[in-house]
Amino acid sequence: MTEKHVENEGPGMSIETDTPPVPAAPTKSSLPTPLLAVAGVVIAALLVGVGVLGWGYLDDRAAEQARTDAVQAATAQAAAMLSYNFDDVDQQLAAAGDGLTGDFRAEYDKLVKETIAPGAKEKKITVEASVQAGAIESASKNDAVVLLYVNQITRSEEMPDAATTGSRVRMEMHKEGDRWLTGRLTPV
Repeated sequence: MTEKHVENEGPGMSIETDTPPVPAAPTKSSLPTPLLAVAGVVIAALLVGVGVLGWGYLDDRAAEQARTDAVQAATAQAAAMLSYNFDDVDQQLAAAGDGLTGDFRAEYDKLVKETIAPGAKEKKITVEASVQAGAIESASKNDAVVLLYVNQITRSEEMPDAATTGSRVRMEMHKEGDRWLTGRLTPV
């Protein structure tokens, strides 16, 4: 249906034209409400998925960093705990005790005072330990078990020529604050 419109062209003149009706502006969305609801749910699910994946990624990165840090700390700690010179064995091994957890530190201090230090002084023993390789056995963000391959070069007054021995040790590492401490050292 067309409407007739009258347009004035000036005084006394008018022109009638057939013009199609102008549609009224829509007041509601042209998309159905159920479609909007589905789109909202899909977007929310995607955001949740991205969040879960992002959190997993960050957690994996933290665990990987923990593995790297735990191996480095175990390597340094093993060398400190297993190396000493008879001249200053007490100071060297006491310093190594700073990298140990409470109960293990008490055991280690007792072993150093009652066995290692007296034997090293009596026989004038010097031991140099070096870690040849290390690997993670298991790890989380704050705990790790590290397997180390250690070479020890031992000299004494009785045996001035160096004797080299290789060994494997398992170290339980625990993160306290920003430091990795040794909770146990076990020969394998």
